[in-house]
Amino acid sequence: MSSSILTTISPITNLPITTRPALTPSDIPALTSRALTAFKSFRYTHPLPARQKLAQDFLTAILSHKDDLASCLTTEMGRPTRYAVSEIRTMVSRGEYLLSLSTSALSDVPGVPEPGFKRFIRKEPVGVVLVIFAWNYPYLILVNSLIPAILAGNTVILKGSPQTPSVVEKVVKLFNEVGLPENVLQYVHCGDAAVIEQLIQSPEISLVAFTGSHAGGIAVQKAASERTIPITLELGGNDPAYVRGDVDVAWAAEEIVEGAVFNSGQSCCAIERIYVHESIYEEFCQKVVEVIKGYKLGDPRDPETTIGPVISAAAASRIRADVQDALSKGAKRLTPEGLFAAAESLAPTFVGIEILRDCNHSMNIMTTETFGPTIPIMPVSSDKEAIDLMNDSNLGLSASIWTKDVAKGEELVEKVEAGTLFVNRCDYPSPDLAWTGWKDSGRGVTLGRGGFESFVRSRSWHLKNYPVGK
Repeated sequence: MSSSILTTISPITNLPITTRPALTPSDIPALTSRALTAFKSFRYTHPLPARQKLAQDFLTAILSHKDDLASCLTTEMGRPTRYAVSEIRTMVSRGEYLLSLSTSALSDVPGVPEPGFKRFIRKEPVGVVLVIFAWNYPYLILVNSLIPAILAGNTVILKGSPQTPSVVEKVVKLFNEVGLPENVLQYVHCGDAAVIEQLIQSPEISLVAFTGSHAGGIAVQKAASERTIPITLELGGNDPAYVRGDVDVAWAAEEIVEGAVFNSGQSCCAIERIYVHESIYEEFCQKVVEVIKGYKLGDPRDPETTIGPVISAAAASRIRADVQDALSKGAKRLTPEGLFAAAESLAPTFVGIEILRDCNHSMNIMTTETFGPTIPIMPVSSDKEAIDLMNDSNLGLSASIWTKDVAKGEELVEKVEAGTLFVNRCDYPSPDLAWTGWKDSGRGVTLGRGGFESFVRSRSWHLKNYPVGK
């Protein structure tokens, strides 16, 4: 039994709410041995149709428990009650879409026909998969890896965030209740980087799928540097939006504000920086101010709340530091004085929406991932200037262009260095497309048909008929 204890701090009260025993080095051999033993059986005893039924039954069970799961989500990471259930529903619909792709995505690939020969490529499970995932959209992030991994025939060890410990516990419990064989899916709680490194280096681990910060991803990559196992990384973003001068300004402002501050801005694909054509710059800034007056910062358990706390006091301090850095370098605050003051007094984790105009790339808020409810705005004089600024980043997760001329938007956004390109939309990983990061935003693919490729390895089969008369 592990002797270390992890404590979860409420983002609502900034006080402890739960404790869990944490993984220790001595726990690892038995953990990975159980997973490997289960893999050697599961891949053969449960062919794809059986795995598909298990996955569907699990998703049905998740949906039937949506209210309980959503309540825990609000308590542990501060998602407003009015939005928490939607993450569970979206998890299920995304999982069902991946399930619908699984037969074709996992089928054999035939070779060139030739008399007397049979050749094909078979997609086989990799083995024991370690899934490490973040707290900000835990169910949505997890389903991207969990469903393809299980459908492919792997066994899985889950390492969620210490901030949302109930997620892994409830997921494993529900999957086991629908008949998943013992130890096909296990979980651990761990907040010690050295212990996680040791787990990654265990010879039984065949793949690591990581979703989290850039720093965390680099640490995972380093931990596996002396191994040849595949590593997939879904990391942060500093996602830009460019608003051309032909848009309906009120509409664009409303859409972009939501893309910037939903979930308190704690999304890897949230809009982090906004470039606005100078011809509509003043009007756009004014409209953004009007839009945020419709948002309510407060206790996420209140059904009227639209913006809850950020995840921790440390996160709040980093957000406020980025705002102060921008102000010290010439940005101007547009958020009406006192608009969120009452809620900000609840706890250090309550951070009001900050609109900053006249920003530039000397400011951290434009060049790093702030991960908070900030709206930094910068004027541009041309499409070319906007594209150059959008590409002035080491991150490249998603990017959006807002324009009435959709054909022009498509032409322009193609020049942006990002894995997902939007025109007149943002902050939406579509399950039928590849979700992938460019630059330092990661490597590998989840979602779409390509979302299965990380969880299989190809093996070639080459069979020749026995010669007649031999």
